[in-house]
Amino acid sequence: MKQVLTIVCKLNPSFEVVKKIDTTLEMFAAACNYANQTVKPTITSKVTIQSEVYQAIRSEYRLSANLAVRACARVGANRKTAKQKKRPVKEFKPTSADYDARIFAFREKDWSVSLTLIGGREHIPLVTSNYQIGKLKGSKPTSAQLCQHKDGNYYIQVKDEAPEPIEVNNVIGVDFDWIQGY
Repeated sequence: MKQVLTIVCKLNPSFEVVKKIDTTLEMFAAACNYANQTVKPTITSKVTIQSEVYQAIRSEYRLSANLAVRACARVGANRKTAKQKKRPVKEFKPTSADYDARIFAFREKDWSVSLTLIGGREHIPLVTSNYQIGKLKGSKPTSAQLCQHKDGNYYIQVKDEAPEPIEVNNVIGVDFDWIQGY
């Protein structure tokens, strides 16, 4: 099984871009809710969901082609999870949107991300620490999730392949139970 590493970076958008982000998140959630309410509840295939509601999502919610496809995929994935837990999918809230390589790009040269939003493509600066810089330097992540956290700030959760584990032959172990009981 392929392991995925998620790196969370805070976005530093301008006031105008915040409006575009909010609109995009609202329309993405509305599109997911529309698809979930329109398509028969037992259908979990993103392709079948897409074939039934794609055109309506594109025209009604003004999402780009890839965001419309990502909305259909999210509904399918949530339905599969809900089916395993024997629960219905209730509602999608405007707190996140999924991005793939066609509508998301990490730009190491100026430590920003390029995202397709309603109203066009935007380059948004990242607020990074040494940890994020170390993990993202030289990488080419192909998917991400745009999120608004409870603190009201916007974040991008970048997904990348986890590095291969390092093989170590000379390890010293310490039994902490023995130390505490000593």
